[in-house]
Amino acid sequence: MANEDLSKLRIEKEKISPRIQRRKKYIYLLIALILILVFGTLYATGILSPSVQVEATNVVHMYPAQSFTLLNASGYVVAQRKAAVASKITGRLVSISVEEGSRVRTGQVIARLESEDVIAARDQAEANLNATRYNLEQAKAELHDATLSFNRTKDLLEQGFVSKAEYDASEARYKKAMAAVSAAEAAIKANTAALQGAKVAVEYTLIRAPFDAVVLTKNADIGDIITPLGAAANAKAAVVTIADMNSIQIETDVSESNLQLVKIGQPCEIQLDALPDSRFSGVVHMIVPTADRTKATVMVKIRFIDKDSRILPEMSAKVAFLSREAKSDEQKPRTALNASAVLTRNDKHIVYRIQENRVKKASITVGDQFGDMIEILSGLKVGDRVVLKPLDKMKDGTRIKLLEK
Repeated sequence: MANEDLSKLRIEKEKISPRIQRRKKYIYLLIALILILVFGTLYATGILSPSVQVEATNVVHMYPAQSFTLLNASGYVVAQRKAAVASKITGRLVSISVEEGSRVRTGQVIARLESEDVIAARDQAEANLNATRYNLEQAKAELHDATLSFNRTKDLLEQGFVSKAEYDASEARYKKAMAAVSAAEAAIKANTAALQGAKVAVEYTLIRAPFDAVVLTKNADIGDIITPLGAAANAKAAVVTIADMNSIQIETDVSESNLQLVKIGQPCEIQLDALPDSRFSGVVHMIVPTADRTKATVMVKIRFIDKDSRILPEMSAKVAFLSREAKSDEQKPRTALNASAVLTRNDKHIVYRIQENRVKKASITVGDQFGDMIEILSGLKVGDRVVLKPLDKMKDGTRIKLLEK
């Protein structure tokens, strides 16, 4: 019986198959829906979207004067008053009282040479002068006595009490006394000149500053032999090199073809490579009346309007020749951006800031426009990179590829 019951069991395929098919259909639809959602999300977030090629520009510090600059040139800071201070005589350096950076005044003693010999010569000349002064006093006394004797002899001769020979002897003595006084006076002049020469020789051993200046270099030290020509072995010519810091100017070469853009008295803006965050006002002081035919340039000298202790000779500089003088509010740096990077949507200014290989929309506040640059008041900072000339269809998260210039 049991075997018969089992043999009668059958699976009705026609009843089960539609149900399974419906289940499979639902599963396929669900998988397809999930895939569509995933791909849609990936595309919407830009993961699967193609990269957009864009140009980039930076937010920078700019000075308004850049918008009315006629010409740019480079040059160097040069002291117009500069001297290599040396001695007029040869001697050993025994003292030096300055170093690099020291400020000196006109006539200040910078260094001293050995001076024992010239001091001794000066003392000897002074003693000789004193001796001649005593000789003059003695000669004057002798002249006084000879004058009295001569006058008496002259009176006695007229009265017949003395002979003509006595009168002649008295007269000769008188004339000799006068000559002795003249000789003593001449000796005083000679010894005075000798003393003055000895004092000058002593003064030559003192090396003094010829004008108010700053010491740039110290070229000798104690023990060195200083000579005017510096031709001897191991001898030094200049003790120090000094420069008048009030005479510093910018010397720059301007191409002959651009010389018509420059005129004396023209306002300039100066930037020193050593002080990149500062700008200095200047004015064209001189156009040197000769050209360098090897470079086809003319030298132009620019004078600083405001002095600054940070400005040093031989610093490299960039000069902007302006069409007009910068106003007070135009002398401060502005945060600026190329105006082509800014879009206006719904009366709002936006840019697309670059973050790695994607962009992010940022709202900004703008200010004045200077040429092709526009001032950024808020929303960006110096150094930020943004898309230049962004497309209207660009949006947050768009993948980008920077064009190589």
